[in-house]
Amino acid sequence: MNLFDLDQAAMRDYFTGMEEKPFRATQVMKWVYHQGVTDFEAMTDLSKSLRDHLAGNTDSPLPSIISEKTSTDGTRKWLLQVDDDNAIETVFIPETSRGTLCISSQAGCALNCTFCSTGKQGYSRNLSVAEIIGQVWLANKQLGHFASRKRIISNIVLMGMGEPLLNFDNVVKAVELITDDLGFGLANKRVTLSTAGIVPGIIKLSECSRISLAVSLHAANDALRDELVPINRTYPIRKLLSACRRYSEATGGEPITFEYVLLKGVNDSLADARELARLLKGFPAKVNLIIFNPFPGTEYSRSSMETTDLFRDILVQSGIITITRKTRGDDINAACGQLVGRVKARAARSQTRPMANGCA
Repeated sequence: MNLFDLDQAAMRDYFTGMEEKPFRATQVMKWVYHQGVTDFEAMTDLSKSLRDHLAGNTDSPLPSIISEKTSTDGTRKWLLQVDDDNAIETVFIPETSRGTLCISSQAGCALNCTFCSTGKQGYSRNLSVAEIIGQVWLANKQLGHFASRKRIISNIVLMGMGEPLLNFDNVVKAVELITDDLGFGLANKRVTLSTAGIVPGIIKLSECSRISLAVSLHAANDALRDELVPINRTYPIRKLLSACRRYSEATGGEPITFEYVLLKGVNDSLADARELARLLKGFPAKVNLIIFNPFPGTEYSRSSMETTDLFRDILVQSGIITITRKTRGDDINAACGQLVGRVKARAARSQTRPMANGCA
């Protein structure tokens, strides 16, 4: 039993199943997530017999750090070993007013978006709850949170390797630990899940969670989006926007963030900007324009800043909140679309299937 796989409810069930009081779960979670302690012998408010039982019957293995790189802009990237065949990447982006941790949900990615380095390497497997939440725990340890008791990671984005909604159950349980007061205690609005557009997953998430939602849109029509984001052939824009509206309504009208990577001569014309403005007119939306980050073998190139500014201005003039995301960590291949890790691919394309309504 890996204790990092257990959310609060499962942790309580585990202890009551041993005929221990439910508050033992509270004690252990505070040791693990508030103080960064995983050595059961150090959990001094537990009885010696319980500490011995936990040491003999449970474990708390985490991904191991293979390497750490620091960008000239302060961005830090960790390569984390999750098994003999696979390593994932996790990125911390420090800013004046916040610190954002970008975490992965899969080893590789099966969606094969043409502008993304992660998608080019194929897909190996889903990450477990422990492997997802373990990234947060390790980053907190490396950044000195447990020692200083100062919150360094203020925001978490599931925008790393993989499609989170294709690992639904494990991602939702990890999010519960991220937002639980006995876990890392982040507010729902400070946790963002980014999806390429898995419509059944968005609908299911609307019934389970109130975190922020970001959608990798990248085109305003199905013909172009089919090319850039192949999952659009299964869940076209009309169905995607319907699911997004449902999610916004479930979260009290919170806007959906639409991510749009600008590719020179592909989707960055003034006509493209006007089409996007028409598509999102009247929709509870924000747009993040993303500067394309090249990777070996890519067929795309970065739009000029003049083109980027003109594109943004058209959206703003149409009443759509739009920002151009600042590129961070590209000198260590830690920027958006550049994460690759080390993946032994078992599948090159997604195996998506409809999800039943309801929570995990």
